[in-house]
Amino acid sequence: MNDTEMKNNYLFSPVELRRLILPLVLEQTLVITVGMVDTMMVSSVGEAAVSGVSLVDMLVNLIFSVFAALATGGAVVTSQYLGAGKQKEACHSSRQLIVTTAVFSLAVMALCIAACRPILSFFFGSIEADVMENARLYMLVSALSFPFMGIYGAASALFRSMSNSMIVLQSSLIMNAINVIGNAVGIFVLHMGVLGVAIPSLLSRIVAAAILYILLHKPTYEVHIVREKFHFDGRVIRKILYIGIPSGIESGIFQLGRVAVVSIISGFGTVQIAANGVANSLDSMGCIMGQAMSLAMITVIGQCVGAASLAQVKYYTKKLMMITYAGMIVINAVILISLPQILKLYGLSAETTALSQQLVWIHDGLAMILWPVAFVLPNMMRACNDVRYTMVISIFSMIAFRIGLSLIMGVNMGMGAVGVWWAMIVDWIFRSTCFVARYLRGTWRKFCVLR
Repeated sequence: MNDTEMKNNYLFSPVELRRLILPLVLEQTLVITVGMVDTMMVSSVGEAAVSGVSLVDMLVNLIFSVFAALATGGAVVTSQYLGAGKQKEACHSSRQLIVTTAVFSLAVMALCIAACRPILSFFFGSIEADVMENARLYMLVSALSFPFMGIYGAASALFRSMSNSMIVLQSSLIMNAINVIGNAVGIFVLHMGVLGVAIPSLLSRIVAAAILYILLHKPTYEVHIVREKFHFDGRVIRKILYIGIPSGIESGIFQLGRVAVVSIISGFGTVQIAANGVANSLDSMGCIMGQAMSLAMITVIGQCVGAASLAQVKYYTKKLMMITYAGMIVINAVILISLPQILKLYGLSAETTALSQQLVWIHDGLAMILWPVAFVLPNMMRACNDVRYTMVISIFSMIAFRIGLSLIMGVNMGMGAVGVWWAMIVDWIFRSTCFVARYLRGTWRKFCVLR
């Protein structure tokens, strides 16, 4: 397809891109803002509580990343079917994704409940007793929500694959409203401590999963669950897992590496654990645009691959990356300028506040340069079925730099959490170099076929 033909056959008009991207940005903003509010509320209970919650959140994020990888596999397959005009196959694959995710998430829930204390002891055995008790309570309740978050993530991915991100935003609004109101009642009215945060989160996830699951049965949507006798379709599941397994291994190792890094930080004391938790919540705000564009990249590039248009793959990759950079520069600049005022809201000690500020400057100051090519660009390759390269690079970089350098700089060199965060920057630099080189060489093109 030449340039003239491409302009006459755009898969996404500027208006359609805005309709896809804007709700994604608002959804990520909502999720991360609520996470910050949760941290602020828990911090009023004490640093042992906020430390316990922040540690478990790392494990929960690890588990959710695996669910998200399955959802990514389903989203890629569905987007490619839609780009190829195969709606029936897209609907069929959607049900396979939902059921596969439900079965897997139930198994993970059972494991985490049965082995709650051993899991926490394995990762965070050196933490203080009060931090461990808060972590245990939070982990048990969080595990009950895994099946619902798995279904919610899969359903969200399916709605995004048909460019209907507004439905996901609306369900997220309901979920997070229940969460925030419930947290306020649980902590400030009922004085339930970490349970005051965990139980509302569980209830909100149940409601959100139910909403999207019910909506997916409406035949008015381009992708919907057909009412028919279910059987596992090995061919479709293999397609989903072709993307999902490498993405799941990559995401799982990445989050496991983050947990390992936090376990290193947990040996530095409660102040550094709390500062790391607060900084992580603020850093997530700086990556809102990047997270949103990562999701948009799957939908847009997946449909371009389904339509067999390499020209549009390249066009939309450049366009989405430019939008990502513009958004991340603005957001991170605002955070850094207003950082002293933001940190006052947490009510932490002067030492914890000072360390949090230093960590945020390291992250946000360099994220606007490195994060898009390190984490958004790889989703373009995943949507093109080029999943193994991103997996190998990500795993190697996590082990060699994020973990290896953290031990050297944080522990051996005595730099503490600051050394761990500089090791993270080296990880970003390596990823960025490899992914940009892969894109420029064009190796990803040979994978751009509808499977």
